[in-house]
Amino acid sequence: MINQSLSPTSRSTVRRGKDRAATDRSALHDVLDAGLICHLGVIVDGTPRVLPTGYGRDGDVLYLHGSTGARSLRTAAGGAEVCVTVTVLDGLVYARSVFHHSMNYRSAVIHGRAVPVTDAEEKLHGLRVIIENLAPGSWDHARRPTRRELAQTAVLALELGEAAVKTRSGPPGDDEEDVAANVTWAGVLPLRQVFNPPEPCPALPPGTTAPEHVLRRVG
Repeated sequence: MINQSLSPTSRSTVRRGKDRAATDRSALHDVLDAGLICHLGVIVDGTPRVLPTGYGRDGDVLYLHGSTGARSLRTAAGGAEVCVTVTVLDGLVYARSVFHHSMNYRSAVIHGRAVPVTDAEEKLHGLRVIIENLAPGSWDHARRPTRRELAQTAVLALELGEAAVKTRSGPPGDDEEDVAANVTWAGVLPLRQVFNPPEPCPALPPGTTAPEHVLRRVG
């Protein structure tokens, strides 16, 4: 059973900006649940590769997917150490000095060995978790994968046992003399991700409306 608090290892310990480190496992879950894309890092033939991919979380397991033909996924499935990162950008921080410009963010870094999911039922479960994170409601709306499609898709499971979370929020941390000088605007430009109205596929019959689970994400 994974500890409910994050227990940093030598490679998952936040050393710069320690005050921004979160130690509660719920903070890790919050970052992963807020994100849509992760970056999977793995060494392939002695060279680092970092690739973006969709993911989904179920408890303390992170599911990743991709083509069975992808070298990076084959390497990861073969037992190589991987590093997965997720970052949610919440705003740009404008400071009174260039040095103190920053960003408000939530980020997670996960280390470990991903396990290939070979059981048919678990593979479908992993894919459902991923789809429902990216496009909630789609698993019960769209056609399920065929055997051929499943054979072409690799699903990896990564336990969230070794992870670090780092966040920043609030105004700029300017030097006192710059604040006292009062010559430069400073503050935060908040950022949030929104979905615009859906654009229907041209092959849909005229007048076909988007389903409710798609429309719920608009705004």
